[in-house]
Amino acid sequence: MSRNRFIRFDWAAKHMLRNKADYAIFEGLISVLVDEKVTIMELLESESNQETKDDKFNRVDIKAKDSKGQIILVEIQQSRELDYLQRMLYGVAKTITEYMKVGNSYTNVKKVISINILYFNLGEGADYLYHGQTELKGVHTEDELKLTQHEQDDLKVVSPQDVFPEYYVIRVNEFNQLAVTPLEEWLQYLKDEYIKPDTTVPGLREARERLEYLRMSDEERRAYDHYLDTLVRDTDVMKTKILEAEIKGRKEGLEKGRAEGMEQGRAEGMEKGRAEGRIDAARKMKAKGFTVEDIVDITGLTAEEIEAL
Repeated sequence: MSRNRFIRFDWAAKHMLRNKADYAIFEGLISVLVDEKVTIMELLESESNQETKDDKFNRVDIKAKDSKGQIILVEIQQSRELDYLQRMLYGVAKTITEYMKVGNSYTNVKKVISINILYFNLGEGADYLYHGQTELKGVHTEDELKLTQHEQDDLKVVSPQDVFPEYYVIRVNEFNQLAVTPLEEWLQYLKDEYIKPDTTVPGLREARERLEYLRMSDEERRAYDHYLDTLVRDTDVMKTKILEAEIKGRKEGLEKGRAEGMEQGRAEGMEKGRAEGRIDAARKMKAKGFTVEDIVDITGLTAEEIEAL
């Protein structure tokens, strides 16, 4: 039996899942990640909350709320952005200020959880899921700053962690393991568009019904196929640039060899040119978010060489 084909989540989230009937899919993913039942508040267009012409775009795709009233921001990002960490911070800061009315006490500040689903490699690391939060520790004693019981009663929070933002970074391309847990099943779908037929994972059950390729309308299918063609074309363009870089490297190597008038110089120059061409191409691919495995396959460099770039 052939495997059902499901739509890429990044495309579906931006182009299909825009109605309240589809919220269960997003709520399932977020609930599995934070281990807390959540409710979608709204889905945002990429520039929908630009307050003025000169305001920075806050391109959060999903805004949700958990049972504690904490705000959860989810962004799904396909292409690489060099200032993405700053963008994460900006999105959190903007959301905090949006929920503060003039004259309100700071006790009304809402905690924000930022979830970032990335289809490019942000930073270096072996894991596909990273989670972090600000901690206040003694510079000399290394002890953690805690709130007194009086402060807890007044502020209605137990610790600073109940106030400071939380960040999740999901590096989709780095997931490469057997899906056992609900979160792993979600990652398997995010990366490979595969959903188990008998899945009971929140959100994925609904995704099987909504996001099967054959159930798309003709208009949706044409738009989706065009999107996939664009991804393939971008990959082909990068391969062409690699070939051009290698040709340029060989030419420069030959010229260097002739100038030195030595066979050894020619051979070394050609090899150095090839290597420099591949390294330059690998560096550009890495900047565009290609996985290490893809760069190894295309350039022939080792994973260690690529990681060192």
